[in-house]
Amino acid sequence: MEKSRQNRPSLSLPFLTLTVLFVVCIIIANLVEIKTVSLGPVTVTAGLAVFPLSYIINDCIVEVYGFQRARLAIWLGFAMSLLAAVMLNIALWLPGGPEWHSQEAMEAIYGSVPRIMLASFAAFICGSMVNAYVMSRMKRSATASQATPSGATWRFSLRAIVSTLWGEGTDSLIFFPIAFGGALPVSTIISLIISQALLKTLYEIMVLPVTVAVVKRLKRIEGGEITDTSSTNYSWWRLTDI
Repeated sequence: MEKSRQNRPSLSLPFLTLTVLFVVCIIIANLVEIKTVSLGPVTVTAGLAVFPLSYIINDCIVEVYGFQRARLAIWLGFAMSLLAAVMLNIALWLPGGPEWHSQEAMEAIYGSVPRIMLASFAAFICGSMVNAYVMSRMKRSATASQATPSGATWRFSLRAIVSTLWGEGTDSLIFFPIAFGGALPVSTIISLIISQALLKTLYEIMVLPVTVAVVKRLKRIEGGEITDTSSTNYSWWRLTDI
């Protein structure tokens, strides 16, 4: 039986490191998401390069530390993204010095960021929470089954892929209509929704060997893992349970 760490109150260095990486990925993705990129016949956003990493990190956190720790990381990512949006708008509002000649270029690039941020905030919270919830519930189901240990590599891989597909699908379905509605044709938005969800899930599948290795390493460092139970509170708003 796998060792449980459910009563351990402290936030370990590996967890804090993952949380910092998670937050950084979210902020970078928000800043580059405004650019659309053509990959052959498929149109995606530049956020595809970094945003899927946040889901991979989210999977690692849920697998090793449980849903409640993942919920904490998600809300920290939200708070820091909001802070970044506020600071960026302050920077845009401040008058430029006599040697500053790029105000129009900066406004052209980041002037739409508030709308992008609004879309990103809503999509990020919903997509990340759905991802963490599906990952946690699938692990609970596997743990309840006596046939196969929940920590088996193929079981984790299946959880990671299915939860990412649900999370990324939710994220794309919310983000693109809000961020690009009225600015892009409806057909392009639909294409973005479908292609982004599928490509981000493919991204997850491609890096699964690395994700599995990281999870195994984390479990060794932490001396076990947290498996959510029927007493786990899945409320999105309860931040006191970590």
